[in-house]
Amino acid sequence: YSPLTAYISAAAYQRITKRDTGGVYAPSLIEEVLRYAQQAVKLVQGEQFDVIHAHDWLSLLAALAVKKAIGKSFIAHIHATEWDRSGGNPNPDVFEIEREGLQGADHVIANSIFTKEKIVKQYGIPADRVSVVYNGFESSIFDSHGTPRAFLSDSLKSKKIALFVGRLSMHKGPDWFLQAAKLVLEKEPDSLFIVAGTGEMKYRLVELVAELGIADRVLFAGFVRGDLLAQLYSFSSVYVMPSVSEPFGIAALEAMHYGTPVIVTKQSGIAEATRHVLKVDFWDTHELASKILAAFRYAPLHETLAANGFKEAQQFTWDQAATQVAALYHRFSS
Repeated sequence: YSPLTAYISAAAYQRITKRDTGGVYAPSLIEEVLRYAQQAVKLVQGEQFDVIHAHDWLSLLAALAVKKAIGKSFIAHIHATEWDRSGGNPNPDVFEIEREGLQGADHVIANSIFTKEKIVKQYGIPADRVSVVYNGFESSIFDSHGTPRAFLSDSLKSKKIALFVGRLSMHKGPDWFLQAAKLVLEKEPDSLFIVAGTGEMKYRLVELVAELGIADRVLFAGFVRGDLLAQLYSFSSVYVMPSVSEPFGIAALEAMHYGTPVIVTKQSGIAEATRHVLKVDFWDTHELASKILAAFRYAPLHETLAANGFKEAQQFTWDQAATQVAALYHRFSS
């Protein structure tokens, strides 16, 4: 199998890519989820609530048990499904918990249309029982640090840099980022590719850059946050979100806030929610490489994406999301 082979679907990618699924969920985790549901019922005895709001699979059974105990409406809020996390090869126990919780909920909130469509198709939930509420972005968290301290050397700052930020896992697509890097480096040999994050694919990715012959042009930065993350965003020529399946994609908004041009995959929630980003299919490494090169080389494109992307990122606020969620609270508590 060639790492540069383009695949036409996430399912095909799953079949061809060797995956180590062992240890993703601890053996006792399912038991803890069930025990949590039992404890939740005990904790709510004698308390008064208007509505039950639970996030993702770990708390769905607890919310369902509390609904049965106190007779209040239950809203399930889904930020990622097991289909997203596993790339279409879900853990059957986790999938069944999600299915039971979603079917037992009075209403479901999805963080994108992309996620809503998965909930409707894979879990059998009627579309009219699912509302979409986009995530917010708290720009003041980044602005509060002021000017980032100098972590990157001047020699790095002067290079053309493509940045990946995220967990090093299959559904985040870091391997596709590196495969595109190989193609870019054939045209821009002095450019640099930074991979910021940790995860189960780390050693596989280190081997991949060696196989591709680009180890001297790829920097594995590990987990970063705060000032260093701010500086990576600020000095990168382009931020790439190459996800195979991304329910939303807040990191793209973070990069846009720093005036960094952004490339996202069409298999993401952020792709539907934004206009001023470049969009590709995750498997199309040649198109991804072409767009990275365009961001590197064409100043008018770079400046337009940077300016308009910054403005667009400011439109995603938690106040707006909270208003939409509060409206659902009122609807289902009356």
